[in-house]
Amino acid sequence: MATIPGVEHQPRIADDHLAELLNALPAVSIEGPRAVGKTWTASRLANTVYALDDPEVFADVEADPHMLTRGEPPILIDEWQRLGSAWDIVRRAVDRDFGPGQFILTGSARPRTQPVHSGAGRMVTLRMWTTTLAERHRGQSSVSFAALLGGDRPEISGESSLTLQDYAEEIVSGGFPGWTGVSGQVRELLAESYLHQLVEHDFRLAGHRVRNPAAVRRWLRSYAAATATTAAFETIRDAATPGESDKPAKTTTIAFRDTLEAMWVLEPLPAWLPVGSHLSRLKRGPKHHLADTALAARLLDADVDSLLGGAPAVMRGIGAAPAAANLLGALFESMVAHDVRVHAHRTGASVSHMRTWNDEREVDLIVEHRGRVLAVEVKLGAEVTARDTRHLRWLRDRLGPTLLDAMVVNTGEAAYRDGDGIAVVPAGLLGP
Repeated sequence: MATIPGVEHQPRIADDHLAELLNALPAVSIEGPRAVGKTWTASRLANTVYALDDPEVFADVEADPHMLTRGEPPILIDEWQRLGSAWDIVRRAVDRDFGPGQFILTGSARPRTQPVHSGAGRMVTLRMWTTTLAERHRGQSSVSFAALLGGDRPEISGESSLTLQDYAEEIVSGGFPGWTGVSGQVRELLAESYLHQLVEHDFRLAGHRVRNPAAVRRWLRSYAAATATTAAFETIRDAATPGESDKPAKTTTIAFRDTLEAMWVLEPLPAWLPVGSHLSRLKRGPKHHLADTALAARLLDADVDSLLGGAPAVMRGIGAAPAAANLLGALFESMVAHDVRVHAHRTGASVSHMRTWNDEREVDLIVEHRGRVLAVEVKLGAEVTARDTRHLRWLRDRLGPTLLDAMVVNTGEAAYRDGDGIAVVPAGLLGP
C-alpha cells in the first residue's frame, strides 16, 4: 500500500466510500479542488502510484503512456488530466478486464480536451470536498444524515459544545486537511497562497491564459461577497468593477466562471426543478458558493472578530437577499451547504435550493433521494421559532408524503424535534 511520507492521514467520509466502490468496480475517478485530500484518500488503497504532477514521472509516462497500466493494482494515476490520453488508456484496459479494484484516477481540474469516450458503464466518479465539521470533530455527531433520508423520522437528540465563536473559527479555518492546526497569519498566508496559485498557475493548466490576474481576483472577491445569494452574474461583474465604465467583457467573466467551475473552486448550488409537481413557478438561478468558506473569508478579508462584529458592508452592491445581508450568516449557510453536499453524495442524493418566483417562499437546501425530499433550512442562532420553520411547513403541506423529513440546522446546543415534528440540529452534531 502506498503512503505519503511524513503525513498522518485524517480519516474521511470518502475513505470507506472509495473502498466500497473499488470492491465492486474496476476504476474510480476522484474529483475535487486541489488540496482536499484526494491523493491521501486514494494512496491508502493504491499499490502503484503514477504522480503526473512530478515532471520526471510525467516525462516517462508521456514517452510510454501504456506504462500507466503496469504495476500491482490498484494503480493510482494522480492528476490524470495532465495527460489527456490517460482516461482512454484506462477505459480500454477496463474493457479488456472488468475485474474490480484496478485503477484510481484523481484530478483537480477537467482536462483541456475531453476524453474520446466518457467511460460510462466502466468508471464512476467519487466527488471529494474539503472536510466537514463531522470529520474535523470526530465522534461528536449524534444525528445521522443517512437516517434522516431513511423516511422513518428518527429520534433527534444530542448536545453540542460548539459556540457561535467556534463556528466563526471553523468558517475562517476552513476544511482543507493540510491546514489543520494552523491559525492567525500562517492560516491567512496559506489561503493567500492557494488563491495566488489558483490564478497564476492553475488557470493555465486548465487551458485558460490569464492576461489580468488582478481582474480575476476582483471577480472572485465579488463572487465571495455574493455567497449564499442568487445574485445575477452581471451584478457580480458590476460589483467587481465599481465606478469603472470600461468593464471586462461578458465573455471574459464567463471564462473566469467556467474555468473556476472546471477546477471545482466555485460550487454553485442549482435551483430545484421538481418533476411531476405543481411547484412550477420557481426561480432557476443558482446559489453561489465557493469550495470552502476559508477562501471566501480570505477574499473578503474577514476574520473571526469581524464576522462576530456583523460585517455587513462587504455584502453591499451584489444584490444580496435580506436573509443573507450578514456575512457570518451567509458563510454559515455556505458551510452547512458544503457539509450537506458531502453527506448527500455518500448516500447518492442530490442537493439544490428552492425559491419561488416572487421570493415569498424559500428553502435553503433541498435534498432529493429516490424521488423524495429532505428539506433543510439554515439559521444562524440558537432559538428556532415557528417563523423560522414556516417555509418548511408550507413545503410539507404541498409535498405530502413526498417529504421524507424537514430540518433546521442552527448554532444552538441541543438537537430535538419541535412541536411540528421538524428536526432542529446544531451544525456540529450533523454527521453521515
